[in-house]
Amino acid sequence: MNIVFDIGNVLIRWRPEKAVAAEYPDPAAGMAYLHAVGFFDWNLQQDGGRSFADGWAALDVAHPGQVQPLAQYPRRFADTIREPIDGTWRLLDRLKARGHRLFAITNFAADTWPVALQIHPRLAEVFEDIIVSAHEKRLKPQPEIYQLLLSRNALSAADCLFIDDSAANVEGARAVGMAAHHFLGPDGLETDLVARGLL
Repeated sequence: MNIVFDIGNVLIRWRPEKAVAAEYPDPAAGMAYLHAVGFFDWNLQQDGGRSFADGWAALDVAHPGQVQPLAQYPRRFADTIREPIDGTWRLLDRLKARGHRLFAITNFAADTWPVALQIHPRLAEVFEDIIVSAHEKRLKPQPEIYQLLLSRNALSAADCLFIDDSAANVEGARAVGMAAHHFLGPDGLETDLVARGLL
């Protein structure tokens, strides 16, 4: 079986409020700011390949005077992804030891992906291929991003299990014929992998 991992909040905890901690030391206040300026939709556009210069310009149009806390986002990004989700990494190692092929599809910005590789170098070592959304100008859950992984690696969708913390991304994978697991934590993933006979 081919196991296809998401990365953020599956293998690496993502805490975006840490990027604005200088302006909002209280994490709840930081999250409130991020929600107020539509950060998560804004960030998805960055993951789709938009430059940060264009992203900041768009944010200033939508929320005048509210850009400053995110002006250093790429520089502070490392602080948001320092924590590995160890339980998932242990499952990944067990899957690899069982002979399953490992791949990844991640929504990630072009400027921040190298930071992830620097902090978590195993990402560059453990997968046969990683589809990074900004590099391909395609985003989960668009069918094209899943199909790119399949075509680039000569994989059959029916022979893939996709793992993601986003329900929409899970449904996107199922729509192209992959089996999929909605990740809520390592324990639930382990239970599902065992039930599928993969561990």
